[in-house]
Amino acid sequence: MYAALAMIPLNIQPVRGTLQNARLPLTLLAVLSVVCIATVISPPAGRFNWLLEVGPGLAGIAVLLAIYKRFPMSHVVYVCVFLHVLILVYGGFYTYAKTPLGDWAKEAFGFSRNHYDRIGHIALGFFPALTIREVLLRRTPLQRGGWLAFIVVNIALSIGAFWELLEWWTTLLVAGDVGEAFLGSQGDIWDAQWDMFLAMVGAIVSLLVLGRLHDRSMAALFARAPAQAPPALSAPPPHAA
Repeated sequence: MYAALAMIPLNIQPVRGTLQNARLPLTLLAVLSVVCIATVISPPAGRFNWLLEVGPGLAGIAVLLAIYKRFPMSHVVYVCVFLHVLILVYGGFYTYAKTPLGDWAKEAFGFSRNHYDRIGHIALGFFPALTIREVLLRRTPLQRGGWLAFIVVNIALSIGAFWELLEWWTTLLVAGDVGEAFLGSQGDIWDAQWDMFLAMVGAIVSLLVLGRLHDRSMAALFARAPAQAPPALSAPPPHAA
């Protein structure tokens, strides 16, 4: 999902990434590298399932690295990507239906199923929402407000729906337990609908909770080149005397 967002054509370059400002992204990347190496060696769910679950996140990281010099993102976005990939790695290591955290919650709260996949689909809307928001603010005429939020939520919902298609196609193409584990419906006939709904809710909550923090993070990014900041983020010009 991050890879698709980052492939949007870059018509202007208001900020260029520097090694000095890459400290946080590189630190997060180093931590993720250790986590990924440790979990891919011998995952209980098998390496193929691990790659199915984690692969999209790794592809997105590769794209963010490739475009860093010409289109660095705000630190909030990098932290969101980091947390999202951690969630993917945990689910890919065990499979979403068999994560210890989900099993603990099932026993502790009397749930009928392992709900870790629900967390994963909330994250699928919650974390990418800010990446979508930043791309739209920096690459389109959209301003902060209702239309921006509406478009962000709908794109996040579309990503959630497309993920359901990927699960369906994978189940058709990959026989046996791997395809079933990737689908992860656990017998719930409304699993796809729940997943899309939770992605939408995740995006809405993300905008409500993190919107202002995201604005401050983008402002810090543009502080290195305030004259080049796009209209949606820059301060209004002073009135002529």
